[in-house]
Amino acid sequence: MNPASTSPVPSLHMESFLVEVAEVVNTTLDLDTLLKRTAELIRRVIDYEIFSIMLLNEKTQELRMRFAIGHSPETTERVRIKVGEGVTGLAAQKREAVLVNDTSQESRYIGVLKGVRSELAVPLIVKNRVVGVIDIEAREAGYFTEEHRRLLTLVASRIAAGIENARLYTRVARQAQTLTVLNEISQELTSILNLDELLRRIAELLTRLIDYQMFSIMLLDPTRTRLEHRFSVRYKENVPLKHDIPVGTGLVGYAARERTAVLVPDVQKDERYIQINPETRSELAVPLIYKGSVIGVLDLEHTRRGYFTDDHRKTLSTLAAQVAIAIENARLYERLAKEEQRLEQDLATARELQFGLLPCAAPVLAGVELAARYVPALAIGGDMYDFISYMGGRTALAIADVSGKGVRAALYAALVSGLLRSSAPGEPDAAEMLSLLNAALIERRIEAQFVAMLYTIWDENDRTLQVANSGMPRPILCKNGVVEIVQATGLPLGFFDDAEYEEFLLPLAPGDVCVLLSDGIVDAANYAGETMGRSRVEKLVAESCRSSAEEILEVIYQAVNQHADGVATFDDQTVMVIKAKDLAPPPKKKTKNTKDA
Repeated sequence: MNPASTSPVPSLHMESFLVEVAEVVNTTLDLDTLLKRTAELIRRVIDYEIFSIMLLNEKTQELRMRFAIGHSPETTERVRIKVGEGVTGLAAQKREAVLVNDTSQESRYIGVLKGVRSELAVPLIVKNRVVGVIDIEAREAGYFTEEHRRLLTLVASRIAAGIENARLYTRVARQAQTLTVLNEISQELTSILNLDELLRRIAELLTRLIDYQMFSIMLLDPTRTRLEHRFSVRYKENVPLKHDIPVGTGLVGYAARERTAVLVPDVQKDERYIQINPETRSELAVPLIYKGSVIGVLDLEHTRRGYFTDDHRKTLSTLAAQVAIAIENARLYERLAKEEQRLEQDLATARELQFGLLPCAAPVLAGVELAARYVPALAIGGDMYDFISYMGGRTALAIADVSGKGVRAALYAALVSGLLRSSAPGEPDAAEMLSLLNAALIERRIEAQFVAMLYTIWDENDRTLQVANSGMPRPILCKNGVVEIVQATGLPLGFFDDAEYEEFLLPLAPGDVCVLLSDGIVDAANYAGETMGRSRVEKLVAESCRSSAEEILEVIYQAVNQHADGVATFDDQTVMVIKAKDLAPPPKKKTKNTKDA
């Protein structure tokens, strides 16, 4: 190359050239395309042989090659230059172009390529922040001129904004794609109730988000002191691993004990690391947490240092919440399936497992008292209720009644519970939630199985209760001792493809009471075959409306038991009482729910 071949650009041509640069910046949002076009434009005014655009990792303060000409792929992948080191690091640190006429005389020069004698590095600065460096090199001493420095500085000032916009666009597009994939994965995982199949599918689906090399799911043993390898993949091959890891030991043990994700760019520099795979260089371990308790750890490894990013950590942490729910549902299904074979001996254990899915206590909310109780007809049954926190002072309150009784109904209720929880992060309105659950159950249709549900949302800001119904008895609303009719009805979930659901908005003044109940209450019969009936329940609510929510709940169950007069319950009985109260700071302690036999 000859410096004469890159003589100063005439002002008229320079103006045209800068217009082309501006066009590239303003019309290109794909980062790879932008960098390639930038290299082509610069070559037209500076006949370089070796060219690279290095982008800055702000967290590590390292420059990494994002685009290169004249460098081998191995060099592009390997080279990391700290800010302040070498010619490019110096340009980033000083925030100005650095021109080296003879690299053999420059002590800070880092010899990436043999034979390089001159170098010109220009920082990419946008909004007073360095985002990278344009670097060109030549094998002749004194190749680059002050005119080249001025010209490249001018180009860099325009290209920097384009690079930042392209990176932002790429990040947003990747996040949108990640959220879409996460949603698809979550929906699929909730439908798999075989644990071995579930773990295998988790490993497969995760590759859509992170191209890992080694993957493990470890679950806590019954003593909750050790992590057992439950499923592992090494280079796309399922590999059984037998060793256990004590909680608190190693990176995965630390993640379990501290209940936090652990991202290690270089395991050889982390004293917590226990070498199991000699080839591992970077690792990401995320705890699996279900209902506030750690149940295991999801672990990824790679042979490349610094492979996993903070975006990977966020993505895996989001997915881990759904994985924990799916694993718990699958493990519950697995346990219940075994229990059904010896139902006569172990119904008490099955009952305990099912009741573990119910909330331990009603949440303490501003503006309402809550009380709920579930009494199954058999040792286990198909009714359920749940409380789900929304943002902005809203809380969803739901009760449901699965068709049938016993183990079959309980398993279906567990599936409904998992689908409900996996749909809740989107905070759908009441009717929308019923539509989502109906569609999900239709996709997983089980013969002769369906579920009725009342889904309500309490809004403490405007003190309203949003109500949607899919086959449950209509809510009982009592104002000043007078029961009002709430015409909320609808078709059961999982039965009709084209079912639509209606919403009702009930303003609740202090003292108002709304009772949600399953048909096991109104259909409770005595020896004469006379049912409890809705009118009796409405009268009870009207007479006891000045009592607390817990007291109203107790009145209803006492009356049902007295009416039945010893007749065995033939249907599950569930009641939720919602009583509006004056706004006041909520107490610190939660109220205890009752789960009766």
